[in-house]
Parts: sequence; structure tokens; C-alpha cells
Amino acid sequence: MNNMPQTRGAMTPDRPLADLTWLRVGGPADWLFQPADLEDLTGFLAGLDPAVPVFPMGVGSNLIVRDGGLHAVVIRLGRGFNTIRVDGPRVIAGAAALDAHVARRAAEAGVDLTFLRTIPGSIGGAVRMNAGCYGAYVADHLVEAKAVTRGGEVVTLAPDALQFAYRHSMLPEGWVIVEATFEGVLADPAELERKMADQIAKRDATQPTKERSAGSTFRNPAGFSSTGQADDVHDLKAWKVIDEAGLRGARRGGAQMSEMHPNFLINTGGASAADLEGLGEEVRKKVFQMRGIELQWEIMRVGEPAPGTSPQADWRK
Repeated sequence: MNNMPQTRGAMTPDRPLADLTWLRVGGPADWLFQPADLEDLTGFLAGLDPAVPVFPMGVGSNLIVRDGGLHAVVIRLGRGFNTIRVDGPRVIAGAAALDAHVARRAAEAGVDLTFLRTIPGSIGGAVRMNAGCYGAYVADHLVEAKAVTRGGEVVTLAPDALQFAYRHSMLPEGWVIVEATFEGVLADPAELERKMADQIAKRDATQPTKERSAGSTFRNPAGFSSTGQADDVHDLKAWKVIDEAGLRGARRGGAQMSEMHPNFLINTGGASAADLEGLGEEVRKKVFQMRGIELQWEIMRVGEPAPGTSPQADWRK
């Protein structure tokens, strides 16, 4: 992978990825590309050998990179892709803009996209995963998304093209989301500020926000996120079935299922990616044995295991 196209942005070989993920684990990428702007990105992808894998990476808030690293060009969007502008009830955000920043900027302009306020990560990842919170999802508010194809073409995608489902979309492999347009209900900025403050208080009271985590580890078996309402049902919540299996606080090496919220996988210090993924698989196995429920990972796991170790076995295969 030495014949890389010329770029204006930074191109770094053998770049360790641990410091770019919230869990602070993972080996190196063959290359890390940080494009200067859209033209730099499209030119790079158009000129890149089609056989070379591409992995778009946001701020690493929902990601385990395995210890052996990632044999791909990791593309990480930065300053050229983080603008936010408001046009009536519509908010147009670059893919590198943080979800929380978009929610706040929208609220200042009197547009309700408050569901984004407590979602960790950036807009590109939020669209890719149909992120949601308190009963609202990206799919409910997305007007369109712009992406660059693996061949370097800029395309505009309507929500239908992304085939949104719970924590999922059908974005083709190697495509890079660069911008998203959302529409929210117009409301009083002060009221939206109060709403977001309530969400933050509720989150901080129930989630280990000061720990090194990647947000929710597993999708809720019920197939929807917490509504945050008083009538919310917990029977098929991931945290509830993990707790019932006696796994609140479970440990493996430096990895732990949070005592505060058992669906949060945390790096207590010195965890390897294998510790974290291995603990997650142990949780999946025990929950399946006890409840017949097969938890699905919400955290994305990518890359190779450390050299000389066997891959993390999926106990269902």
C-alpha cells in the first residue's frame, strides 16, 4: 500500500489508533488520511487502488479497534467537515461536527434536535448508525445526506436510500458521509435549553460518563432505545438482562461492565481490545444461556487480533 495518491491533507503510515478511540485501545492503521477538504477526499478516493480497503472513522466513540490494528486506509474527517448552519427549521451539518454541538447550535436558533445532545460522537457516525435517544432517531429528522463513494463520486442520499433500521443503515462499504441535513420542529430556545439540561442531568445520574467507555455496548433486545419517559418498559433492555445474569461489575483484565450501568463496557486502565471484546462475548454467552436472548453488539469492532493470538471466538459459531 505504498502507492498512495497525492493529497493536501495529512497522510500517516502505521498510525496507532488507540488515542483516537474513546476506549483508548487498538493497534495501528496501515494509513491514516485526514483530508483537507471535500475536493481532497474525492480526488484521493478516485485515485486509490480499488483493492485497498477504506474505513471511515469518526471520533471513535462507538468503536473497538483490535490489538493487531487495521489493514486499511482509515479516513478521519476534521476541520474542513465540521461546519453547522441553520436555515429555518433545517440544520446542515458537516460529518465531523459533534452531535452535541449540532443539538446546541440548533437549539440556539430555535430548532429542536435535542435528541442529539447526549449522543456521543459525530454526525457521520450518527447517520451511519441511525443514532437515537429518548424515542427519537436520525431517521425521524434526516432530510438528506451527502456521501463520497469508494470511487470518489459525491452523491446525495435520501433517507429511503439508507434503509434505516434500529442502530443500522445500509451505507455501502467504504462510502464516506460528509454532510447531513436535518429538520426539526421550531421551538423556544430557552425551552430547548432546559430540555437539554434535563437530558444531561438524567444521563449523568444513570451512566458512567466520567469513565472510559464507548456508550451502550449492546443494542436493546426490544429493538428500540430508551424513551426516557415514566412509562418506559425495562423487561427487554440490555442493561436489565445483563444485570439479571449477575454481570453488573463483571471484569476481564482491565475491562469491566460498569457497576453504575451494566450495559456500559469500560476500560478501567490498561485493558486491551481483547479484554474488552472478550468480556463482551462472555456477557453475550451468559445472557443467552440464562434468557435465550442473543445480545447484538452496538459497539463496532474492527481490525485484526494481536499477532500470535487467536481471533476472539464468537461462541455462537
